[in-house]
Amino acid sequence: MPLHVPPAPAPALRSVLAALGSPTAVRDARTPALRSLPGPLTPELPLPVHVWDQIATGDRPPRTRLTGWRFLIRNGDRAVAAADTVLTPDGWTFSHFFEGPYLSSTERALRQAENMTAGYQPRLLSIPALYMLTLWLHGDPTSDTATDGPAPSDVLIPLAPTPPGIVAHRPGSVADLLPVLTLRVRPASAAPLLGQLA
Repeated sequence: MPLHVPPAPAPALRSVLAALGSPTAVRDARTPALRSLPGPLTPELPLPVHVWDQIATGDRPPRTRLTGWRFLIRNGDRAVAAADTVLTPDGWTFSHFFEGPYLSSTERALRQAENMTAGYQPRLLSIPALYMLTLWLHGDPTSDTATDGPAPSDVLIPLAPTPPGIVAHRPGSVADLLPVLTLRVRPASAAPLLGQLA
């Protein structure tokens, strides 16, 4: 089932294109691939980045906030870096380029998602309390990326590297993972349940 990738705000895309066209921005980036690869570099597959600041307990639904848009930077048929944009008082603007394990893990998770039977809107969900990033597959493909939070049936695919006890690339629903994540924030009581994810 194809993913329903939401369109990024036009100013966010323009800011990434401007950064890619700036020799200074590319030269100063800590991304060897951007400095060394010949040929065109194109920003593709924009993903809204949400942060889950406080993992809810009880029956409250998770609350997230949109903090940016991430673009995969492609050279030919492969992603070689990513570019993040952030919202400022003046609108969406380029933040930085980067490489690292989350890049290949994001691509792998997206391939997993494309093989699922349901249609999803892909997003990234950062959980700072666990130093964790997931591909969040929102079940409503037409949803507003800025306001809709995770639904119990939405799917999370943890990206590598993951915190201890969480298995990378093992999809799980928000309803199933929320109790595990809640306990993971409290390490003393988390051990029995975390074994179920290993």
